[in-house]
Amino acid sequence: MTAAPDPKDPPRNDPADDDPVRRRREQVRRIVGLANRLGYLLLVVAIVVFFVGVATDFTSTKAGIIVGTLVASCVLLAPTIVLGYAVKAADRDDRERGL
Repeated sequence: MTAAPDPKDPPRNDPADDDPVRRRREQVRRIVGLANRLGYLLLVVAIVVFFVGVATDFTSTKAGIIVGTLVASCVLLAPTIVLGYAVKAADRDDRERGL
């Protein structure tokens, strides 16, 4: 059973629903958000494993985990930070132009 729309709410005519560029930009924004979260999570894992290794014995396995997670986080974060700024700049440009 669906609820009836509230008559006080205006109809939603979001131009992003019809514009393929804005749909694509929203898709990129979601992917960038997920990749940023994963990249920062990998960075946290590297830091935690490093301090665990410092507090206990620093094995080659822990060093491998640290290096692997640092490399993976850099590979994820470098392009997603740039793409995140690009999406924000495109949104700002649209607002300034009144689109």
